[in-house]
Amino acid sequence: MVVERILNARAGLLILISFACMPAFAQTQSASRDFMGMWSDPPVTITGIFCASWCTDAGIERLNALLDDPKNDARPVADLQAEADKYQREKYIRPRLSDAALKTYPLDRADDPSFLRCEPYGFAQQFISRHQLEIRQTSKDRLEMRYGEWDARRTVYMDGRKRPVNEPLSRLGYSVGRWEGGTLVIETSGILASRTPWQSDHSDQLHVIERYTRSKDGKTLTLTATMTDPWSFREPVLIQHIWAWAPDQIIAPYDQCEIPTEVKKGVR
Repeated sequence: MVVERILNARAGLLILISFACMPAFAQTQSASRDFMGMWSDPPVTITGIFCASWCTDAGIERLNALLDDPKNDARPVADLQAEADKYQREKYIRPRLSDAALKTYPLDRADDPSFLRCEPYGFAQQFISRHQLEIRQTSKDRLEMRYGEWDARRTVYMDGRKRPVNEPLSRLGYSVGRWEGGTLVIETSGILASRTPWQSDHSDQLHVIERYTRSKDGKTLTLTATMTDPWSFREPVLIQHIWAWAPDQIIAPYDQCEIPTEVKKGVR
C-alpha cells in the first residue's frame, strides 16, 4: 500500500508538472509564429545593408571573405559590398539562367515598366521590395501581406486549399501558406511573366516557395525563397531578404511615382 501511494503521488506530480509546462510551451509556440505587424528596412549592419533588397549565400560568403582579408582593411565597406554583389550575380545567378533568359540578361533598368510607365512591380520584384512589409491576419484562414512599395497587397490562404485549375494568371500570383513549426511557408504560382530582382526575364511558370522565420529576440524577420521556372532557370535560385521590426511605421499611399520625361539607357 505504501509503494502504491508513492507511485500514485509521483504520477500526480508528473501530471501537475505537465499542466504547469503546457502554457509556457503554448506561449513559446505562439511567439515563434507571431509575425503579425509592421516590418521595414533591415538593421544597419554590413549584412543587413547587403541583404536590404536580395542576397544569396554565395554573396554573403564572398562578402565575409573580403571583410576577413587584411588586404581590404583600408577599403570602404560599400566597395566590398558592391564587389560581393557583382560576384553573386556573375558566379551564382548567371550560371543558373537558361539560354533563353541569358539572351537579354541583364535587362536595362531604364526599360523596367515600374520606372518607365509607373507600373507596379511583378511578384518577383514585389515580394522582396525594400521598406515596409505589414503582415495581418484578416480572417481565420487568411493573411494579408502589404508592401510599402506600390502599396501592394496579396492574400495568403492558410486553409490548405490548392490553386484553382481555372484561376487566371495575375501580377502577384496565387499564394497558399502553412506553418511548419515556427516557420511560415508560402507557395505562390499563377504569376504573370515579368522581371526578376536581378533584372532577367521570367516566365508565367515561375513558382516560389517562401520561408519566413523570426529571430529569437523578435527584432528581425528573415525570408529565404526558392524560385523555380523551367523557362528561365537551369536550376532553382535561392535568395534571402531581411526586415527589422518597425511597429511605429505606417504605409502611406503610393502616389509619388512620376513618369520620366528623359530616359538614360545603359543603366544596369
